[in-house]
Amino acid sequence: QVQLVESGGGLVQAGGSLRLSCVASVRIFSINDMGWYRQAPEKQRELVATITSGGGTGYADSVKGRFIISRDNAKNTVYLQMNSLKPEDTAVYYCHMVRPGGVNYWGKGTLVTVSS
Repeated sequence: QVQLVESGGGLVQAGGSLRLSCVASVRIFSINDMGWYRQAPEKQRELVATITSGGGTGYADSVKGRFIISRDNAKNTVYLQMNSLKPEDTAVYYCHMVRPGGVNYWGKGTLVTVSS
């Protein structure tokens, strides 16, 4: 059973930074595409950033230049470095994995609250 466990959320003032981590319980982490999504209250879940097994990255326009996704395959971990945070970044952030063959997994989420 694959598990994704997020950590690093919390309360931060606007302009501040947080780093989210997601540890995956898989035998071979490097072959999976990973991503971060977020869901704000009363809004749909949206893509924040992705990183492929080959290290290619992609970002939502709203976070480009502020957020950085990275991975450490030796630690089965994907990170999301969030800088210059804004109140509109407030959301529950979810870790996402796409296994070879297309099976998707989700973490339970970590709450990020940005105060103005």
